[in-house]
Amino acid sequence: MNQLRKAARILFCLLAALGFLMVLVSFTPIVNWWTKAYAGPISQPKGDVLILLSAAGDNEFGGISYSSYWRSRQALYAWQTGGFKKIVICGYGDPGIFDYLLGQGIPRDAFILERRSTSTRENAVETARLVQSMPGRKVLLTSDYHMLRALAVFHSLKIDAAPMAAPDLLYAAEHWRGRFPAFETLVAESAKIAYYELRGWM
Repeated sequence: MNQLRKAARILFCLLAALGFLMVLVSFTPIVNWWTKAYAGPISQPKGDVLILLSAAGDNEFGGISYSSYWRSRQALYAWQTGGFKKIVICGYGDPGIFDYLLGQGIPRDAFILERRSTSTRENAVETARLVQSMPGRKVLLTSDYHMLRALAVFHSLKIDAAPMAAPDLLYAAEHWRGRFPAFETLVAESAKIAYYELRGWM
C-alpha cells in the first residue's frame, strides 16, 4: 500500500511538473526568446551565392516539410531582392524546394543541387566542394532555430557565409498552440548542438 501511495505521489508530481511546463511554454515568450538566441540577427543580406539547406522531413519524391517551406519562401524573396546569381540547394530532400522555386520563376540554370548530404555536417562538407571556387559573397539560409549550429559548422569548414535566418519557429510561436511543438524542436536542436560540440564540428 505504501508503495502504491509513493508511486501515486511521484506520478502526481510528474504530471504537475508537465502541466507547469506546458503553461510556461504556451503562455510566456520563452520560445520566442530561445529561438531568437539561436537565430541571431534577422537580416536580409545581399550576395552572389545563396546556400539553401533543406530540412529533415523532405523526401526524394518532392515532399516538402514545414521548415523547408519557410526556407523556400525566404529564398524566393532573397532571389527577387538580393542580387543572387546562384542558389545551391543542399540535402537529400531537395526536389520539393527545387520544384517550388522553379515554379516561382527562378531559371533552372540558377540552381546547383547537392543531393548527397543527410545532415548539417554533411551539408557543409559537400557544399564546401561546390562553392570553394565560386566567386562572390556567400549567404547561408536556414531556419531561425537551426542557424547557430549550421553557421558554426560552415565556418568551421572555412565557408565564409553571411547568415540569413528564415522565420520558422518564430512564426509557429505567434499562436499559443504552436509553442509547445516549437519548444520540443528547440530541445532537440539543443541536444544536436551539444553533440556537434562534443564531436568538434562547431
